[in-house]
Amino acid sequence: MKPPTPETLAAAGFWAALLDLLLVGLIVAIAVDRWAPWQDVPWKPLRLADPIGWATGMKLARAAEDPALCRAVLREGGVRFSEARETREGFCTTRNSLRLSGGATPLSPGGPVMTCQMTLAYAFWDRHAVQPAARQELGAEVARVEHLGTYACRNVYGRAQGRPSHHAFANALDVAGFALEDGRRVTVLGDFRREDARGRFLRRVRNEGCGLFRAVLSPDYNAAHRDHLHLDFGGYRACR
Repeated sequence: MKPPTPETLAAAGFWAALLDLLLVGLIVAIAVDRWAPWQDVPWKPLRLADPIGWATGMKLARAAEDPALCRAVLREGGVRFSEARETREGFCTTRNSLRLSGGATPLSPGGPVMTCQMTLAYAFWDRHAVQPAARQELGAEVARVEHLGTYACRNVYGRAQGRPSHHAFANALDVAGFALEDGRRVTVLGDFRREDARGRFLRRVRNEGCGLFRAVLSPDYNAAHRDHLHLDFGGYRACR
C-alpha cells in the first residue's frame, strides 16, 4: 500500500475542514431558528404583528416581488383593502395597486391608490414607527396621516425630461403631517426643524422609515421636500 501523497493529504484536509464548516453552519442555523427573534430570521415569514427587525427589510423586498404574498401578509396582519383598477397613462401605470380601507391609520385624503408593497411598508411604518413615536414623544396617538398624493403621472420634480417619478407608478407617498387624537396637528413644513417633541417625532418617523421604504426624503434633503416626507419603494436607496 502506497503512503498518501501530499496532494492526497491536502485534499483530505480540505474536505474535512469543509465538512466541519458545514456542521458549524447547520448548528448556528438551528440555534438562530430556535432562539432568535422572529423578525431577525430571514427565512421566517413576514408578519405585521412583529416589530421591525434585522430581517424585516429583506422580507419586505421578497413580498414586493410577490403580489399574492404581499396581500396575504396584509390580510393576516388585519389590514383591510380593496383592489384598485389598473390604469395606464403614457409611461405611467397603477398596476398591482390597492386602496386601504382599515387596519392602519387612515390617510387623508382617504383611499389613495398605492402599490401593494407601498401599502405593506406603510402598514409596518404606521404600526411600529408612527404610533409608538406619537405616544412616546407627543402623548397621543395619530388619528390621520395627511398626505399630498400617491399617484401622479410625471417625471421626477415634474420635469419635462428625465426619469419617471415613483409617483408615476403609485409607488410613493408624500406625507405632509399628522392629525392627533387630541386635536393637535404636526406638520413637516411647520415643525420638522423644531427642537421639541414635535420636531423629534417627525425626525424619528423619518429615520425609522428608512428601514422599511427604499427612499425616505425630508427637508434635510432639499428645498423641494421642505413640506413633506417622500416615501417610496423604488430601486434607489436614500435616507435624508
